[in-house]
Amino acid sequence: MADERFLVTGCAGFIGSHIVRKLLSDGVDVVGVDDFSTGKEENIADIAGQFKLVRGTLCDMDIAKAACDGVTHVIHQASIPSVPRSVDDPLASLHSSVTATVTLLMAARDAKVKRVVQAASSSAYGDTETLPKVESMLPKPLSPYAVAKLTQEYYASSFSTCYGLDTVSLRYFNVFGPRQDPKSEYAAVIPKFITMILKGETPTIFGDGEQSRDFTYIDNVVAGNLLAARCPKQLKGEVINLAVGDRISLNDLVKLLNKILGTNVSANYAPERAGDVKHSQAGVQKATDLLDFKPVVKFEEGLRRTVEYYRG
Repeated sequence: MADERFLVTGCAGFIGSHIVRKLLSDGVDVVGVDDFSTGKEENIADIAGQFKLVRGTLCDMDIAKAACDGVTHVIHQASIPSVPRSVDDPLASLHSSVTATVTLLMAARDAKVKRVVQAASSSAYGDTETLPKVESMLPKPLSPYAVAKLTQEYYASSFSTCYGLDTVSLRYFNVFGPRQDPKSEYAAVIPKFITMILKGETPTIFGDGEQSRDFTYIDNVVAGNLLAARCPKQLKGEVINLAVGDRISLNDLVKLLNKILGTNVSANYAPERAGDVKHSQAGVQKATDLLDFKPVVKFEEGLRRTVEYYRG
């Protein structure tokens, strides 16, 4: 699309690299920025040279300005995406989310960007007993990560109010899919479980396994980001859930993985972790109404695709 130039922050990360690929396949001019603190060169190795890559941290205003130069839309994914890691190192979580975001918003404002779409998190809701979780609920963040991601939302909204920069925050619910890192100590549960079961190892569940999640396949998140970026309405700091609107327990996840893999593995159980939420399920009516969003890949199909990737 000739009049578009998209900046994707965290372009070498799991979600960012998928968004870059989709934009390139649509013929869009793309700029990416990453400091490679959690992003990986191999995530973008096959598309290197097809987009402009700015290396550095968004906490540096010069980097943020260079990244925003000539850009029409920003899709902001850069952050350290881990609740347990934020409990271990809250300051790193603060800087990667809040400092980087404020610097980016200032650069985007000065570059007269049309809209900033940013990754927010369902962790902002905390452990509310009411399900599904809807955007009008009072946030109750439990972890430093959740507090930092919620603060990003407030900054984005304030930049819409104070400076007229059009922003929208998409609250993700447990995104999964190919190229997610299964090796990290803080790895997301699906890639970790798949790779362990493939190796004949026993996955560990923290708690009784009845905790449930609205697992959202990556293609749904990519589609939602592009709908938000191109939405013809002004969004003015809106916060919108981005998910499937369903949930599955971790015990049932293990059963389903056994079914797909043809295995018979039982989980180990360990004490619950600080900052973890018991149940998570999104209300997605606002995304439907404002963005015309509907999930493009259902959970089980996404899980099968993810298994095939890690098998390969």
